[in-house]
Amino acid sequence: MTAITEQTALDAGRRDIAWLRRALQTAVEVEHATLPLYASAMLCLEVQNYVTYNAIRSVLMEEMVHMGIAANMLAAIGGTPRIASLDPHYPRRGLPGGAESDLELVLATLSNRQLESFMRLEAPQFLLGKPYRDERYPTIGRFYQAIRAAIKGSAEQVRDAFKAGGPANQVGDNIGFTTFTSARGTDPVEMLCAGIDEILEQGEGTGSGSIEADAIYQHEESHYAKFAELRHGRRYSGPPSGTVVTARNVDRCFAGAAIDWPVVINTLAVPSDGYKAVLAEDPAGADAERELAVFDAAYTKVLAGLDALWNGPMAAQWPTFGKAVTGMMELRVTSCFTFMRRQIPPAVVARLPELYPVDFDLLASRTDLSQPVFYGPRFAVTATGGLLRT
Repeated sequence: MTAITEQTALDAGRRDIAWLRRALQTAVEVEHATLPLYASAMLCLEVQNYVTYNAIRSVLMEEMVHMGIAANMLAAIGGTPRIASLDPHYPRRGLPGGAESDLELVLATLSNRQLESFMRLEAPQFLLGKPYRDERYPTIGRFYQAIRAAIKGSAEQVRDAFKAGGPANQVGDNIGFTTFTSARGTDPVEMLCAGIDEILEQGEGTGSGSIEADAIYQHEESHYAKFAELRHGRRYSGPPSGTVVTARNVDRCFAGAAIDWPVVINTLAVPSDGYKAVLAEDPAGADAERELAVFDAAYTKVLAGLDALWNGPMAAQWPTFGKAVTGMMELRVTSCFTFMRRQIPPAVVARLPELYPVDFDLLASRTDLSQPVFYGPRFAVTATGGLLRT
């Protein structure tokens, strides 16, 4: 069993405060794991502006907010968010904890196949195919609903834990992260449930029949709808008058203005060894590795900075946040203008089936091997100058 299937399989009556802390840490990991996926697609855009870039960037920013909300919820009930060492190790099946466990996920350039994977991750349950509507299938939405139910079911424990507090900080009153602090006349249980609802509505929509958020979020299109617009090449126009969105009519809900397909950098989907075999065959592999390592180090610093926001001294919070933001900006500079401009030699590309007998089909499904191929961001967590992963 995976973490999410174990957590949701536990009898609802036994989902106590300890269960909630474990589940919310898993939620932090799930939200974080979407960031490299979406960022890889965004960074590959030749023109980082216009409709496609802005759509992916808006989802990416909200996923960061959702990770912050989950971390703040965990901190509010006495837990300690762990962020610095998070590394999903792509390619993989499903997200950390086992969510969407049959879905093959890989860091890759923007493509229709990638958008279809993103849509599956963000899809509301009423749009999922029959196998995924089974209560035992671990979707992200079902996992959050289990957390919400546990907050309600362990209400007194939650209130006691909230009152007692813990070592971790609340982050984000004025940067967009919902925080959870005591105030006269407020109920921690309702506050935490509202945090879950925010994550679900922005990702999936308000629920059955809608792929938009509620009025409190200005009826913003859900993450599913934003990715579906790019996949269909049309703006969301809504269901036919007098109807709601259903699995049968959802494709017809994207009939608005055309969205042009952007020019993308054709990066090789990142194999399980982080390009090690490719780099060994590339005559310029040492230079490419140095550039990839600079990006990985910048990404690792971002994670360390985020971890310090929740677990470091309050007095250093703003300088720490500033460094994290600077690190995020460095990710673009240290990728788009360096290794993403390095073409992998055609002779090496021709040997990919030999170099990656296990990964090849997945790499080929997310990379146009008939065109020049370039290195892409691998989002590897580093330690003392070397990759943690092997």
